[in-house]
Amino acid sequence: MIETRPLARKLGAFVALSEAELCVLERLHKRRRTFVAGRDLVHQGQADQAAYILVSGWACSYKLLHDGQRQIVDFQIPGDFLGLRSVVLHVSDHSVEPVTDIEVTEVFGADLFEAFAETPRLATALLWTASRDEAMVVEHLVGIGRRGAAERMAHFLLELGNRLSLVGMGSKAGYDCPLTQYLIADAIGLSAVHVNRVLRQLCEQGMVTFRDGHVTFDDYDKLVAFAEFEVSYLDQLGPLLK
Repeated sequence: MIETRPLARKLGAFVALSEAELCVLERLHKRRRTFVAGRDLVHQGQADQAAYILVSGWACSYKLLHDGQRQIVDFQIPGDFLGLRSVVLHVSDHSVEPVTDIEVTEVFGADLFEAFAETPRLATALLWTASRDEAMVVEHLVGIGRRGAAERMAHFLLELGNRLSLVGMGSKAGYDCPLTQYLIADAIGLSAVHVNRVLRQLCEQGMVTFRDGHVTFDDYDKLVAFAEFEVSYLDQLGPLLK
């Protein structure tokens, strides 16, 4: 059912989607493709690139410097768009690499513009998701620039949990997470050794355990207080458009 798809659940947090709007959203899911882990599907500098809706699996967006160094900008989960700016800007300003094997639907610019013209509320919902993504980038900058290593890690894990809960893949108990410590280190500006040490510290303090691909919130409220995690930049308490 389209209403159970991750993207529909995500957009539904902002707009109470009608049957007609759900049908238009379903049309965007027609061209299915799969990519294996490690094979870029969006390349930095690539022109006339389609966008993708992530149906299953995880991906990461990253910037590549001239000397070959890489900075992970964010991780994408089911329900997220991949490479959307390449449709709007005509040239992709970053690359996207699957962290796991993924399934996506390919969406061309004409598909999006037709859907928006037919159902303007979908365009409004997508604007909300773009604003939410911008808010996350702000938090990531604050984290790297001002938060301590342990607080930064705690905030990162809580944000992922909140995002996954929105699409039915997480809760305050925890969530499955395929990210390696090396990937996390690249994303939050720590070394892999430091990531390991911080995760052990948070576990010993009884707040969160990350083991065997699963994050367990041992004391969710304590972790929120420790990270000074304000969910308002992510949380939408019911649709604003009904």
